[in-house]
Amino acid sequence: MTETLSLKTARRIALAAQGFGRAGPSTPGRSHVRTVVQRLGVVQIDSVNVVTRTHYLPAFSRLGDYPREALEAEAWGARPGLFEYWGHEASLLPLETQPLLRWRMERARGGAMWTGLSRFGREKRAYIDGVLSEIERRGPVTGGDFAEGPRGAPGWWSWSDGKRALEWLFWAGLITTKTRNGFERVYDLTERALAARIIDLPTPTEADAVRDLVRISARAMGVATAADLRDYFRLPLADARDRIAELVEAGELTPVAVKGWRQPAYLAPDARLPRKVAGAALLSPFDNLIWARDRTERLFDVRVRLEIYTPAHKRAHGYYVLPFLEDEAITARVDLKSDRKAGSLLVQAAWREPDATPETPARLAAELRRMAGWLGLEGVEIVGKGDLAEALEAVL
Repeated sequence: MTETLSLKTARRIALAAQGFGRAGPSTPGRSHVRTVVQRLGVVQIDSVNVVTRTHYLPAFSRLGDYPREALEAEAWGARPGLFEYWGHEASLLPLETQPLLRWRMERARGGAMWTGLSRFGREKRAYIDGVLSEIERRGPVTGGDFAEGPRGAPGWWSWSDGKRALEWLFWAGLITTKTRNGFERVYDLTERALAARIIDLPTPTEADAVRDLVRISARAMGVATAADLRDYFRLPLADARDRIAELVEAGELTPVAVKGWRQPAYLAPDARLPRKVAGAALLSPFDNLIWARDRTERLFDVRVRLEIYTPAHKRAHGYYVLPFLEDEAITARVDLKSDRKAGSLLVQAAWREPDATPETPARLAAELRRMAGWLGLEGVEIVGKGDLAEALEAVL
């Protein structure tokens, strides 16, 4: 018979798998950042810099005020432990994962990428090959080195042909990010940018690679539906379904039912069930715990939506909203902005959730103060609306 888990049990398993509820190190550094990314398997990158760029936030949520330079060294330093590729979306991943994504790179060379970029690859392949030859000859380049050339209509497709060629080559795995200048990628040939020990690793079959990616997803989520497991690395539907079935047959995933979930779920073999999960954390809207909106609603009974692209007058909670994890519940959310000139972390809106407690304002205030200090800001200022704003301001 299939074991049935309570929602509370599933939530604790998921939180523990994501690294919450553990005492943080007193002086977090690069090795701790590496451990966080290895635990998560993938960290999403996004260009929005209203608070700080999202790839810095998952480690902050789990470690506290670590030095951001530690992530930069791990991702783009002289001896990096991470690399960039399309994992969930644009992502940072442990270097050892690179062979597991070579099938995606191979598919990309056949056109499996954004429709417009795929069409560009078919129509301008000779030009793309010329850009690759130029990188081989010149060494590391940026998009600015190929900024000239025809552009399309407004949007990402307004990139120059050179920029589009670089993106095509990146997706195809022929070049990768060697480092970054600010947020601008510096590209080089993959075999020059990555360590030889990674380049020399054998390429697994597509089935073996996807199976390993499902294993990583299961470990990172603890308990998950098939859709959750597939979405973590954006795996093809049929491939993910077949690999999940194989892992169940091999005893590496245990089918379970979670009360309130319509779909069956799977328990990772080493999933940990703590007696309770304690702690507080502000979560990036792109954090692995909540990036799948359906899963977030199933786990926490909270509807989280990204409203960056919603017209301002239609936003329910704000532009860049961070949910607040208080022990085992999401109890609030805050729309934040770093006012670097004034030296303040601005709370543009603060909202309660149904699971808010009398301690929520004080605990949220403490995390906001910690975030402000971590960002090099002098304090926190309430400047907006929301049914939690007044209580939060009183505490601050």
